[in-house]
Amino acid sequence: MILPLFFKQTTIRYRDKSFSNDILYQIQMKWKMLFKLGLSVVVFVAVYLFFALQNQNDSNTQMMPKVMQDHQTGQQESDQSHIDKERGGHDQTANKVDEKPFRSEAWRNGIHLSLVACGDREKESVILLKSAVLFTKTPLVFHIFAELQLQDYFKRQIDFWPDEFRTRVEYHIYNLSFPVGDKSNEWKNLFKPCASQRLFIPSLLTEVDALLYVDTDILFVRPLEDIWAFLRKFNTTQLVALAPEHEDKQSSWYSRFARHPYYGEQGVNSGVMLMNLTRIRQSPWLESLKQYYKDYKLKITWGDQDLLNIYFHYYPEQLYVYPCEWNYRPDHCMYMSVCKGGDKNGANVLHGNRRVMHNDKQPAFKVTYDTFVRHQFGADLKYDMLVTLKKELDKTKHTSCGKVPHIFYKQIENYIDSLDMYKNNESYGG
Repeated sequence: MILPLFFKQTTIRYRDKSFSNDILYQIQMKWKMLFKLGLSVVVFVAVYLFFALQNQNDSNTQMMPKVMQDHQTGQQESDQSHIDKERGGHDQTANKVDEKPFRSEAWRNGIHLSLVACGDREKESVILLKSAVLFTKTPLVFHIFAELQLQDYFKRQIDFWPDEFRTRVEYHIYNLSFPVGDKSNEWKNLFKPCASQRLFIPSLLTEVDALLYVDTDILFVRPLEDIWAFLRKFNTTQLVALAPEHEDKQSSWYSRFARHPYYGEQGVNSGVMLMNLTRIRQSPWLESLKQYYKDYKLKITWGDQDLLNIYFHYYPEQLYVYPCEWNYRPDHCMYMSVCKGGDKNGANVLHGNRRVMHNDKQPAFKVTYDTFVRHQFGADLKYDMLVTLKKELDKTKHTSCGKVPHIFYKQIENYIDSLDMYKNNESYGG
């Protein structure tokens, strides 16, 4: 009796255990199904969110400007950054057709000013830009071609300008760029380092219609609006404006020493060059200059300036010649005053070639440059600049150029007088 009872109890326990295992198994299966269902829901939601966000990004991309790569540096930057910098900033993005809708108001309607800086020319370049913004109310767009080691200097200096002046300026910094090939270094070192860069600007700044190119040893003493106005005086064939190299044939370097063709009787100076870039791009400009370099490379002395003289010798109808006061150099006063426009109304643009802004060969140019260096943005133009300049020029009256001091300050005085007249009219409700 005991043995059967034992087997009976064992069977019951075994059945109870099997029953429990069945329940546990069913519970596990239900959890697995719930887990799989939950996982499927999570995956479905994740996929849905991914495609929803992707569609949103695609939609935003269509509304936002594209990101483009700089041809010269490889740097990528969006057109929107150009807009964000409309009130100031640098942009190394290569100029492309599809950027046009995003160009700033300054780019479209301002004055475009360009220079090329190599070697130790960065400081005088910044003083040049300073002189431009001091007297010009129209928005300015600076196109600065510079060696890599100089580019940060320009950014730091311009970004440090007070807002009153900084917001009038949009600036762009570019790497140097010369025709690709065996002669690339020859172009770069033609005459002075990088000076020939100006010859290739029309093919580099393809979205700029007009441009004022200047050497770095320039000071503006008159608003840029006035030289920019010469563009409206161009006839239908003219594409560049330059000033004569000399005022009379007897003292002209070209008439006495040139071994190559040149413009007119005295030749022209390339230091202050007003350019209709659109017309230049439609002309035989670039290919002609390359050919002239091949033909006359052993006969030219002043590098790119000689090439320009050769070009305008063959295409004189393409040149507008403005008076000497728009490119006033030591040659105009070192022996006697020979620039009639400057004698009458003062110089408009001072060109301190042969380093006279930094040496003692022509003190009148040097003290003028030093006055611009010391002048602080926002300081009173009349008492801080004009009065100081007159005092410094008085110390140079024993020198040839110092004998005509009004040439250096007359236009600054005229500008200050115009500001005073405007303020008086405003005071009286005029």
